[in-house]
Amino acid sequence: MKAVRTDRELECPEIDAGLRARGVELVTLPDGVPEADLVRAVADADLLLMCYTPITARVIEAAPRLKGIVKYGVGIDAIDIPAAMRRGIPVVNVPDYAEETVAEGAFALMIALARRLPAITAAVSHDGWIWPEQRWLGRDMSGATLGLVGCGKIGRSMARMAGQGFRARVLGFDPGVDAATMHAAGIEKVDDLQAMLRECDFVSIHCVLNDRTRGLIGQAELACLKPSAIIVNVSRGAP
Repeated sequence: MKAVRTDRELECPEIDAGLRARGVELVTLPDGVPEADLVRAVADADLLLMCYTPITARVIEAAPRLKGIVKYGVGIDAIDIPAAMRRGIPVVNVPDYAEETVAEGAFALMIALARRLPAITAAVSHDGWIWPEQRWLGRDMSGATLGLVGCGKIGRSMARMAGQGFRARVLGFDPGVDAATMHAAGIEKVDDLQAMLRECDFVSIHCVLNDRTRGLIGQAELACLKPSAIIVNVSRGAP
């Protein structure tokens, strides 16, 4: 059996060792591998593991032995799902991957921006000391309004940190999550994205990338925000 794993810069020693221990021939390819090179590598592959590398219809059609495509992560937008379906090839992901890690990272970014930590750190590193002038004053999360665009597992973890931990008001926009589920997570459900954005001091985006969410935050949405609002996007960055 042969497996191909792309994006080898993302080290996965346990996955690699586990495959090899089972007698699997494992080929790892770098980030940005040309499609032609990937096509050659999968020509006799039984399993394809990927994270960011696009898995196009050409790649899928070039692999007659392929029995499965594994995304070691959550988003599957880089995989041509219709092409895989035509071949009857299962596509799986890891839906719980880094749930708390991503939420904590998003929260850390939000706090860092609210407290102006990057600018303060740079100034203190350069000058050794700064006075508490107006330009360095940060903002409190307590009493502020956080808007979540996407209220899946990561978004709900973010709500817990901001609401229970810092006493922020948390609003949420997600047509795929019902009001009862949001309420249980401490989120007020809002059905109008632009209306929610007008109320927000902070916005954190936690969406999968698909045809419904592509371009969800554009010029019209940004125009709704307060000039002082802070946006954190730890979801897909594609336009």
